Amino acid sequence: MKTVLAVLSVLAAIAVIWYAACVPMNIKGVLDAAERSGAEVVPATARERRDMGSFGLVATNSFAIGDVWSQDRPRLPAPHQVAVELWETTVEKKITSKRSLIYHGQVTLSATLLGFVIGTGLGILLAVGIVHSRVMDMSVMPWAIVSQTIPIIALAPMIIVVLYSIGVQGILPKAVISAYLSFFPVVVGMVKGLRSPDQMQLDLLKTYNASLGQGFWKLRLPASMPYLFASLKIGIAASLVGAIVGELPTGAVAGLGARLLAGSYYGQTVQIWSALFAAAILAAALVALLGVIERLVLKRMGVQA
Repeated sequence: MKTVLAVLSVLAAIAVIWYAACVPMNIKGVLDAAERSGAEVVPATARERRDMGSFGLVATNSFAIGDVWSQDRPRLPAPHQVAVELWETTVEKKITSKRSLIYHGQVTLSATLLGFVIGTGLGILLAVGIVHSRVMDMSVMPWAIVSQTIPIIALAPMIIVVLYSIGVQGILPKAVISAYLSFFPVVVGMVKGLRSPDQMQLDLLKTYNASLGQGFWKLRLPASMPYLFASLKIGIAASLVGAIVGELPTGAVAGLGARLLAGSYYGQTVQIWSALFAAAILAAALVALLGVIERLVLKRMGVQA
């Protein structure tokens, strides 16, 4: 109960701050609309208002405050505007509709899951190699770290262009970008997990004359599970970001990235924010699903979560 109250308190505080931020952010647009409708505003011209601070405009035009939360194309949409847009584009639209966020979400989700599977598989294989080979540890791990210093927004168009030039289109280019973002957390977490058994446990296996494979399956892999699932939660969220970023350079017509592009092209800020919230909700659902799987797996293995 205390946890629920704490969460609700934080959400209420965020909502209050959000509504308050809408006032200075949207006041200039409200005053421009009021001037066009014949209302008297201070200052009287748009040029003078551009040079004046938002808080000063609020103080001299308090009558317009009530309209800052109901603009059609606000700079910062109010929470209820985003909530209404989410409702209309999920519940009130058919799943097959091009205006449905569920439709766009499943397009992004398919690339996310494919990229996550590829990135996770490569990350686990690389981690196993790093743990069992000092050569790979000294040579491959630094390159894996360096690879993450390249901004994905700059790398994504290069990947798209290269893959398109060799005829690879559709979901795979987006999945490659997702895999690129998701494999590194898995590598780091899995390496840490595989190295988590202490020396006494490793020495005990040697006294039993256990092989390298037996040591991996009986000790290292079970010990790495908590670390692996922690990194998978980070990886799945990063994979979703990669799928959305991968949709931007292609001019995609479907996917959450496509909704963001369309909203930015036509100045539909409410649509942009609703797509962002849809992405956040999707990421939270994927992380929660991994949390459920984690509890089941660790309970089955007898490992303390």
